[in-house]
Amino acid sequence: MARRVRPVLVTGGAGFIGVNLADRLAEMGHDVLVLDSLARPGVERNLAWLRRKHPRSVAAITADIRDAESTTRAAADAAAVFHLAAQVAVTTSLADPLEDFSVNFQATLLLLEALRRHNPSAPLIFASTNKVYGDLADIALERVGESWLPRDPAIRAQGIAEHRPLDFHTPYGCSKGAADQYVLDWSRSFAVPTVVLRMSCIYGRHQMGTEDQGWVAHFLRQALHGEPIRIYGDGCQVRDVLEVNDAVAAYLAAWQRIAAVQGRAFNLGGGPHNAISLRLLLRTMEELLGHKVDHDFAEWRAGDQRWFVCDRRAATRALDLPPPLSWRDGVARLARWLDEDRAARPALAGFAGATP
Repeated sequence: MARRVRPVLVTGGAGFIGVNLADRLAEMGHDVLVLDSLARPGVERNLAWLRRKHPRSVAAITADIRDAESTTRAAADAAAVFHLAAQVAVTTSLADPLEDFSVNFQATLLLLEALRRHNPSAPLIFASTNKVYGDLADIALERVGESWLPRDPAIRAQGIAEHRPLDFHTPYGCSKGAADQYVLDWSRSFAVPTVVLRMSCIYGRHQMGTEDQGWVAHFLRQALHGEPIRIYGDGCQVRDVLEVNDAVAAYLAAWQRIAAVQGRAFNLGGGPHNAISLRLLLRTMEELLGHKVDHDFAEWRAGDQRWFVCDRRAATRALDLPPPLSWRDGVARLARWLDEDRAARPALAGFAGATP
């Protein structure tokens, strides 16, 4: 009798990172089970694309991660779990803190308990956030050209490392931060093999960027459609950006090396060499598109960091990660993908893109 193959569970698998991860897993020969509520507009197209490409290896459950029966059943049968389902916007968390708490924290605890009780040897890799470090207000900054940068040359050169004290700000930071700590503790207390990846700004194909989350894709989509971009703050805020294929590689490496890295948290981003300000991205987009990009400014939003760049050295060493794709090449790649995307095509006549 043939041995039944257990699927890899990807919660939020129709979302941006989830669909790219599920695609890579299927290409590697794994059976993949996507659990997604399809609540975010546009992600149903991601799932349809994924199922067309991998009709025999990708299955899907349309359910809320808070649905105990669906989540427990899926987790109990999984070879591994990549937990990406989340409420992802700081602004939404401020508008509805209870919803944010139930999706980001309570559902994560439900998933952890499902594994502890029914499948304790299955690895869980959790998508956390740089927001667990707070607003970094204690780091003195100076404006250099169009970017805010730390005055301390060591911080400027290396970024924020994992030993930075946690400091949860906004309901989103609290819900994701609490979940982050529970995921780590389930490894300590119950020997469930878990890893936390605290992500900076990930961008790439299949991203439904909005004003509240996914700013690189949002900026490009707005510009390609001839719509104005609103910048909150002065536009000199800096983030390190990471192309989604490099993020997927880190998730897979965390699974493959789970015996060595379980119980650890890693910062995951582009690092100092892929740190850009919003103004720099705008100028680069104008070079790509060959015209000015309409934009305006509004007041800073709660929880915004003027500067965040992650120190990726621990993740690079422990997960044996290659150097990430340069942000200029990645932005050009995303612009070309948007050019090919059916939803963007009507607005893209004459756009030639750029070759990395």
